[in-house]
Amino acid sequence: MKFKLLATSLAVSLALTGCATQQSENTQAAQQQQTTAADERVFSQEYLIEELDNGLRVMVVKTDYPDVVSLQIPVSVGSRNEVKEGKTGFAHFFEHMMFKGSKKFPQDEYTAIFKNAGVDNRAYTTNDYTNYHLNFSKQHLDKVLEIEADIFQNLTYTEEQFRTEALTVKGEYLKNNASPIRKLLSAVREEAFDTHTYKHTTMGFFEDIEAMPDQMAYGKEFFDKFYKPEYVSLVIVGDVDPKATMAMVKKHWGGWKKGNYVADIKAEPAQQAPKYVHEKNEGLPGHWLLVSYKGAAWEPAKKDRAALDLISQLYFSNNSDLYQELVVEKQIASQMFTYNPETKDPGLLHVFVKVENEDDLAKARDAINRTYAKARTELVDEQKLSDLKSNLKYSFINGLDSSQAIASTLARYMHFERDPEVINQLYKSADNITAQDIKAVANKYFVDDARTTVTMSALDKAPGFEQEASLNALVAKLDKAPEAPVFKVLDKTNSSPLIDVNFLFNTGAAADPKGKKGVAALTAAMLAQGGSQSTSYKEIQKALYPLAGSFGYQIDKEMLSFQGRIHKDNAETWYAIISEQLLNPGFRDDDFKRLKKEMIDGIKSGLKASNDEELGKEVLYSTLYKGHPYESYNYGDISDLEALTLDDVKAFYNTELTQSKLTLGLIGAVPKALKAEIKSDLATLPKGEQSRLSIPDAPELKGHHAKIVEKSAQSTAVSFGFPIDTIRSSEDWTALWLVRSYFGEHRSSNSYLYERIRQTRGMNYGDYAYIEYFPRGMFQTKPDANLGRSEQIFQIWLRPLRSNNDAHFATRTALFELDKLIKNGLTEKDFEATRNFLINYVPQLVASQNRQLGYALDSEFYNTESFVKYVTNKLEKLTLADVNRVIKDNLQTDNVQYVFITGDGEDMKKRLVSEQTSPMVYNTEKPAELVAEDKVIADYKLAIPAKNIEVMAVEKVFQ
Repeated sequence: MKFKLLATSLAVSLALTGCATQQSENTQAAQQQQTTAADERVFSQEYLIEELDNGLRVMVVKTDYPDVVSLQIPVSVGSRNEVKEGKTGFAHFFEHMMFKGSKKFPQDEYTAIFKNAGVDNRAYTTNDYTNYHLNFSKQHLDKVLEIEADIFQNLTYTEEQFRTEALTVKGEYLKNNASPIRKLLSAVREEAFDTHTYKHTTMGFFEDIEAMPDQMAYGKEFFDKFYKPEYVSLVIVGDVDPKATMAMVKKHWGGWKKGNYVADIKAEPAQQAPKYVHEKNEGLPGHWLLVSYKGAAWEPAKKDRAALDLISQLYFSNNSDLYQELVVEKQIASQMFTYNPETKDPGLLHVFVKVENEDDLAKARDAINRTYAKARTELVDEQKLSDLKSNLKYSFINGLDSSQAIASTLARYMHFERDPEVINQLYKSADNITAQDIKAVANKYFVDDARTTVTMSALDKAPGFEQEASLNALVAKLDKAPEAPVFKVLDKTNSSPLIDVNFLFNTGAAADPKGKKGVAALTAAMLAQGGSQSTSYKEIQKALYPLAGSFGYQIDKEMLSFQGRIHKDNAETWYAIISEQLLNPGFRDDDFKRLKKEMIDGIKSGLKASNDEELGKEVLYSTLYKGHPYESYNYGDISDLEALTLDDVKAFYNTELTQSKLTLGLIGAVPKALKAEIKSDLATLPKGEQSRLSIPDAPELKGHHAKIVEKSAQSTAVSFGFPIDTIRSSEDWTALWLVRSYFGEHRSSNSYLYERIRQTRGMNYGDYAYIEYFPRGMFQTKPDANLGRSEQIFQIWLRPLRSNNDAHFATRTALFELDKLIKNGLTEKDFEATRNFLINYVPQLVASQNRQLGYALDSEFYNTESFVKYVTNKLEKLTLADVNRVIKDNLQTDNVQYVFITGDGEDMKKRLVSEQTSPMVYNTEKPAELVAEDKVIADYKLAIPAKNIEVMAVEKVFQ
């Protein structure tokens, strides 16, 4: 368990009551706390903290990371505070509305300012708090504080904006509802709680979301109650002067008037009996089990909550005996994980298990019960407990690797007692827990009457759950000489105590032989998640755990990256373990079967069943590259994976993981002796001959085509695009990268498509454009490094729409806007604003140490200067004429491949073939010019011939 997991499982938003103290007392206390011995403090950064007269708490941390500042604004209001019946979801709703601006800074004006300044502006909502987080260059701090202060004090929006955003929230709910994990959490909370507001999730009840467009008056009431200074903290971390920063805050935020509202949150009565519910989910592959127990309240000085988190990790994490039994050894389960969300009041502690065979649901439940019984009856091994505490310390330290990481961590605490020293209090509480404490807490909380169980599958009922199992009854019973190396070394070692190592091989899924698609990914998994010749994977996990060391892999077409992180104190021990995995893999049959099963399940359940957005993007790539080395999914085709043998994996390892294809990347305070040892060890790999894969040009795309994937879905996801010749090393790449940013910056309201489709029309959750492969886009805001490719596509990603009609209209809108872009180009204003944004934004892409290393390795692949220097120099020299020429040279709409993921494929095909009109209907009045434009777009021709439209069942995708 990482310390931040322990911390966030405890860190819940506190409904602040205005307990202001004198500024001098605050400063004195902070100084006293900061003089505590360094070895007793896990969070040891120096800081300045003050509480203003109006109750606003402000914390400033100066860091050595140059130029970048992170501003986090946690507001102590979440779904917990939604006490009025029929009015759930408003905390999350106002996370959206806070981006509408104020009278002084209307949305268009402040977003233009932020875009020109390269401000990355985002937010999220939890059970107990809402956090607004902005990252930007330090010269913009005063302006950002001014704008945010005015919006918090003078938020302004129209009824049309309110009602339109309600549509977006509904679309987000439908998108999220595709996840089985979210469905399980929603079901268990509704069943487990009777009176407390934890009964509903952060999104709220669906019927309340549907009624939200008509709740503008209540929305104002909700905002006026909770968006007051005594509920708000400011966390400012970065390259700043603390005293000058505090003065800026007082100037802009000091006049905000304090409120007096405190929500009356009803306490949940003690549960009187175990509860169970089965959720039928048609079309869901496999079967899910969720076992949840009522937990402890937020009381960091007491042992209960910290002990519960320790129990969760000791008995249910992937280092636990139960995980080894169910997932690794018996392979009853394909997934198992524990989740203890942060809650101020007693919440739920969860264990999730996914099985393939319905009869294994009861077996998994019984195994979980036996494990809880074990926790109640044994004294945990003291060494295990000590190793866990070591892991907590180093995991927390390892996570504080940028100003943004420090700020976001602090934000998770500042909505409690609004004192960062609570971090050290949490660590101290956990560190003082004994084996006897673990047993006592287990007996206090893990009793039958505190349990709620949920099963979910396509079945009408789960077998073996007719009678509730009794936990109480269970408790009652009871190595070759090195040659001259030929690999490359990118040495960026420095004084950082964190060490990142990247073994980057120029090979990947494009090297999969015919009929063996997925062997590259399975080989990588066997090295990173399997045992070595001398040590089993279970033993490796046990050894790495107290070190808080990581070692994992990332697979793409032409790059296979093994990445690890460790604190310098533990570097030699860590390397001794992971080097055996990489250089002397055990290639055990049990590891092979387990990982192959997980990979197949990942395609079936993780991609095809649960992630329509990513599925659409991957199908687009596969279709555009038919017959090409890029055609197959990075993790393979199911039929190929099923036929793979351990010999196939060994053959790929021996032929592809060679010195000639390897670049070793090092950053951090790597000891000289260790550096020499790593180089010496890697020289034992086969030399090889080829330095990188030879990739042919993309297949020629002619005309308009559509692939429609039909599956059980409540919304329709859209991706479309075409191959381009421009890659990062091309002369015109930076100009095209600017065009992409203007048209569809990923997960950003700066996107033009975002503004036209999501913001103006409220159709979906976002709309973006790409000129480089960007996987996992729904989970992250910045692209991963080490995805270098010799071939790329221009792609537009429309996040799921509410219906086929909306998907048809949104696709037409995107094509309509793309045609306009190609015809008219950018304006001087848009060009300058986007260029300014990127110049300011690009340092954020390499803001952490491991990203600096990853991007440096990519620059080696593309043979360019360092990424920031390369891009910034190009941007500064660009002209509007350059950009508009590049648009016409690279973008077109004559040859386009569309992909739709939908619940009704034939209906989608009918619409496309007939060019059926797709009228847009709103729940509020819209401007006349927008309505007129909608009429044009509703009949805009996609011009896809019937013979070029294919409908296929999701079962056949990547099969």
